[in-house]
Amino acid sequence: MDRIQIVQTDITQLKVDAIVNAANKSLLGGGGVDGAIHRAAGPELLDACRKLGGCATGDAKITRGYNLPAKFVIHTVGPIWQGGGSKERSLLASCYRQSLLCGIAHGVKTIAFPAISCGAYGFPLTEACNIAMREVCGFLNENTAVATVYFACFSEEVEQELNRAYREWQETGE
Repeated sequence: MDRIQIVQTDITQLKVDAIVNAANKSLLGGGGVDGAIHRAAGPELLDACRKLGGCATGDAKITRGYNLPAKFVIHTVGPIWQGGGSKERSLLASCYRQSLLCGIAHGVKTIAFPAISCGAYGFPLTEACNIAMREVCGFLNENTAVATVYFACFSEEVEQELNRAYREWQETGE
């Protein structure tokens, strides 16, 4: 599937229609990719996020990209890993699905995802990558509105794990 691109890069530098922000529930900025996106987009992003009234875990909301090369930022709140018994898997899957649906509603053709919940939120990397690939590839198989999905990896480890998950998905379809 040439509609999936896995790259080790700074998501804030990608020239795509939308980048996905792994945000916290307040949407008012934080650490990791969230802080980097807010810094790169400029203060207008924070102003726009204040008007959104936060976001529930597993859901997604959209703003303009402001000073970013991306036209939009889709903010999604990933689950904090608590051992797997608190619906973390289904909530993470929902982050990917809801972000894609939000993008389609705004005409997005190219979208870039970070590794949602894999940093400070502690989601096990292998499992998170399997979920990401299953949701995104499954979505693309059923929907032609999105032309390309990029996975912007913050480290070589994440890039390798996403490539492994992608190869596995290609072999099994799961």
